[in-house]
Amino acid sequence: MQNRKKIAIVGVGLIGGSLALQLHEKKLSSKLIGVEVSANNARDALDEELVDEIKPFDDAIKEAEVIILTTPVNTLSKLVPEVLDKIDNQIVIDLGSTKYDIIKSINGHPKRGRYVATHPMWGTEFSGPKAAVRGAFEGKAVILCNKEESDSDALGWVEKMYNKIGMRITYMDAKAHDLHVAYVSHISHITSFALANTVLEKERVESAIFEIASAGFESTVRLAKSNSSMWVPIFLQNKENILDVLKEHIAQLSKFKECIENEDAHHLKALIIDANKIKRILK
Repeated sequence: MQNRKKIAIVGVGLIGGSLALQLHEKKLSSKLIGVEVSANNARDALDEELVDEIKPFDDAIKEAEVIILTTPVNTLSKLVPEVLDKIDNQIVIDLGSTKYDIIKSINGHPKRGRYVATHPMWGTEFSGPKAAVRGAFEGKAVILCNKEESDSDALGWVEKMYNKIGMRITYMDAKAHDLHVAYVSHISHITSFALANTVLEKERVESAIFEIASAGFESTVRLAKSNSSMWVPIFLQNKENILDVLKEHIAQLSKFKECIENEDAHHLKALIIDANKIKRILK
């Protein structure tokens, strides 16, 4: 790995804070600078020793050699061009869950090559600096989008960073990325939110939910505890793909509903056996 770099993390929450821990531990940073609009998050990031100091946005951009953006996706389409306008030759990375709109926002920018679009496939239902997890990214996948549009030195440093913190790198076109994450990530959250609302609407006795909820139910609705400020922008920014997956998901639910209404055990069993095929992919 090249020499350690001064790294600015814009948004020191769950993702940014967890990454900061590994940047420290893997000796990738000579200094970690946090940028936070929330005074509470800034204080917590320092108290948890996630960053060495908190600085204003412009000061952090000027000092850092690598700028990592971990803010909600609705801010990134404005933030990435703004950062590129301010840099000299620094490396700019974002960790957002959608990519097409962000990349489109800098199409033709003279410093486009300094930006590397990334999406680490990890998260929890918690938020904020205190939710940061040690070793969070080890063994997980990270998607790098439109790598051919990034300068080779910027791409190389980012690849080495992710390799050193133990991630498996996959490359995708931004449009394909947004489609695939709608099916394997975003729909999981929508389903969890909807199931939680269903149970809360129908089961008025909260103690019953607490007392008899199984491990299966708990794991299914765990994502329903996720932060709305993160997920509303993701759902709206990836609207076209999410509506497509929702249409198919509702169609599948309707098949189960019809089989149960008609007491059609044969077709109900067939639906479950078809679903069991996921075992070939997810061991």
